[in-house]
Order: sequence, then structure tokens, then C-alpha cells
Amino acid sequence: MPAEPPAPAAPPTPPEPPRQPPPPRDPVAVALGNASLLGIGYLLLGRWRLAALAVVGTGWLLNLTASTAETWCEILLLLWWAAGIAHGWFLAHRRPEHVARRGQRISTLALAVVVLLTAVLLRVDAYGIENRVTEAREGGDCETAVAAQGEVWSGHRLAAAPVVEPGDAVVDACRRLERAASTLADAARDGSIEDLERGFGILAGVLRKPGNEQTVKTVLDTFLDGLPTKDSCDTADITGWLRDRGPTRNVLDRSADAAARTEPAALVGCGDDLMAEDDWQQARAHYQQLLDQYPDDERSDEARSGVKKAGLAIELDEVRRLVQNTSDAKSGYCDAPAKYSGAPAYRKGFNRALFLGDTEYTGKLPGGWRTSDPAKAALVVCAGTAEHGSAVETCYYENDESAYFPHEVTFYKVKIPLKVYELRTGKRIDPRQVQISGGSCPRTLYYGYYGTYDYGPGDQFVSTAKSDVREAFWPVVKR
Repeated sequence: MPAEPPAPAAPPTPPEPPRQPPPPRDPVAVALGNASLLGIGYLLLGRWRLAALAVVGTGWLLNLTASTAETWCEILLLLWWAAGIAHGWFLAHRRPEHVARRGQRISTLALAVVVLLTAVLLRVDAYGIENRVTEAREGGDCETAVAAQGEVWSGHRLAAAPVVEPGDAVVDACRRLERAASTLADAARDGSIEDLERGFGILAGVLRKPGNEQTVKTVLDTFLDGLPTKDSCDTADITGWLRDRGPTRNVLDRSADAAARTEPAALVGCGDDLMAEDDWQQARAHYQQLLDQYPDDERSDEARSGVKKAGLAIELDEVRRLVQNTSDAKSGYCDAPAKYSGAPAYRKGFNRALFLGDTEYTGKLPGGWRTSDPAKAALVVCAGTAEHGSAVETCYYENDESAYFPHEVTFYKVKIPLKVYELRTGKRIDPRQVQISGGSCPRTLYYGYYGTYDYGPGDQFVSTAKSDVREAFWPVVKR
């Protein structure tokens, strides 16, 4: 068989063209590009990863600075900025060729200037804002300070976080002072000492940070200028707490002067209000407090008069309570007599009396002798149960069933045991008893008996008339 011709040889592979070196870059343009903190210089070098790292690093440092507001964070950001410039310059100089490109330099310079100028302007504006915040705080004007700090936005916090951060503290203090003002207003409206303590506690807490004296003073003065309140007793409670509050050697001690200015009138006014409400114990305590705390005050005479009136009211109230609880000559007032200094004097002549105890005979006395109002009585007469007094006459009585055995009956005066008290002093005076005279030995004596045997009527009281009762009790009411 004929042989096949050989296959043609493959054409030779052409050699790869040599790799073109990266185009030369301008070190100045690269450095200026990195000065923008956006990694533009790395992009000019074609270093995409470094550019991304630069952007991430810048973002992280800006966030750290804004969140911590510490100066060291700004220093770290400044070092990062300088390192980026130096690193870009270094990488550009490692290239074998350097070409100065006017367009790159201008564009990167413009970008860097925009970034840096924006940061500078934001920082200058931040200083201006904080100056206004500081001036408002030093003037005690929280409203203006908060409004000025409200102009701060995220750009200020990125470019000047340590500058604007003190303003945030001022706003926080003002918010707390706003709560304190509201709490103190509640205390003034309701007379709540708990709210008062809480409000002063907030003020004291704000004062622990230096520089807040004037804003605290503004809130405190607003509260103190509202004294006295409409309710005298609320004012007395508030000023009493302010007076007893221990000195703290700061602006809060101004409250002591306000207490001294308003408390005397409040104590007297509260005493008057309590007297009108029949709360005499508390009324007397408020009057007495003025005399103890402010003995030289112009209202001291009024307070002394109030103490006296309240004391009389307390005595009269106690007497009325005892009288109401009296059921016989051994209970209530008759058992534990009390004085009423405002009672009519026990004087020569006739004295009106309050009769207690057994009223079987005292109820027959003239109405002009008796009174049911302790405030109108000079005497309190406690009458016991009637007893046999002196024997008057003995008589004999017979009836149809015992005609030959008459009953012997002795007639006695009516003896009334007495406890007589001078109401103004509460002291017992004479007489200790009275005996009422009357008729004896009537022609017919009616009586009843039980059982089968008649023992007779027994001893009897004389028969009394109203005139006999008056005659017996006249020495009691006449001195």
C-alpha cells in the first residue's frame, strides 16, 4: 500500500505581548486625594482595596468621635488623615516614573479643600452655638440654651463632637430642671411636702455639675416668688420645711430667706382658717409656733390672741364632751370636772347653772336659773338621787283592814346630794347637799302593797311644791 503523506506541522504560537506597566501617577495628586479622607489617592493608584479600607476606616473613626465626643478620638482621626497622605505619597514614589498631571492635582486639591473647609466651617459654627449655649446658661435662661443647642445636627457632631457635647449636658440639666419646676409647682398647688423634697432633690442633683448655679437659681426663684400660695396652711407647711432644711452652702439656701419672709403671715392665716374649721388644737399650735419662731414679729399680738381663743375653744369643747357623756351624778363631767376659762364669773348674787344628773327636782327650777349651754353657765350642779333628809313629822294611819293597828309613817325632807363646780375654774364648791321642805301628814295617804299582809306605806318624803324646790336651791345659785 502506498504510504500516507505526513501531517502538516502546527504553526508556532505567537509570543504574548509584554504587560504594559501601570501609567505613572503624580505623588502630589495622590497625597491630595488621600487628604480628602475618601481614599481618592488610592483610586488614582488603582489600589481599590486600600481605597475601600480608607473609606471604612474614616467612617469608623468619625462614628467613634461622634459617639464618644472625646478629644483623643479627634487626635486619632487627625493621625489617620496624616497617615493616609503619607502612605499615598510613599506608594506613588515607588513607581519608576512620576508625571505631574495638572488636572489631577487641581481636582484632588479642590476635593480636599472642600472636605477640610466643610469641617472647619462646621467646627467654627459649633463653637458659635456652644458660646450661645454657655451665655444662656450663665444667664439662667434654659429656654434659650435648649433652642441654641437644637441647631446642632449630625454634621456638627462629626466635625466637632467634643465642642457640642457640653451643650448636650446643658440640655439634659435643663430637662431635669423642667421636671423640678413642675414638681415644685405641684408642691405649691397641693401643699405636698413629698413633692417639695423631690423638687429640691432634683435641684441639688443638677447643682452637683459646675456651671448650673444660675439656671437652678431661676427655677428656685420662680418657685419662691409664688409664695405665699392661696392656702395659708399649705404655705405654712412649705415654709416650715424650708426653714428646717439644713444649710447646703449653695444657691438653695436662698429658700431660708423666703421662709422667714412669708411664714409668719402664713402661720397666723392658717391658724385663723383652722379656727373656722373648729380644729382648735392645730390652730393653737400654729399661733404658738409664730410666737416661738418669730417672737418680735408684728403679728405676735394677733398670735397671742389666737392662742387664747383657741385655748378657750379647746376647754369649751372638752366641757361639752363631758356634759354629753353625763348620765348621772357619777359619770361624765360629774366624775371628771374640767374648767372653761371663758365661763361667766362666779360672782356675788345670782349665778346661772347647768344642772346635770337626776333632774326630778332640778327640772322644776325656773328656766332663768337653768341653761343647757356650758358657755353661758357659771356653775355646774350635779344632782344625785333623792334621799331621806331630816325627819319632819310622824303620823299614824289606819285603814279598813287594820283599824286597831294603825301604821306609823314618818315624813322626811327630800335630801339631794350635790356636786357643785365653778365652771371657770373647775373647782368644787359648797353646798354638798340641799334639803327640800314640804307638806307632811296628809289626811289621806294612798299606797299599794303586794302579798297577803299590809305592812303600811312606810316612811315618806314630804310633799314638795315648786316654791319649796326654789327655796332649797336658791343658796346654790346665789353667792
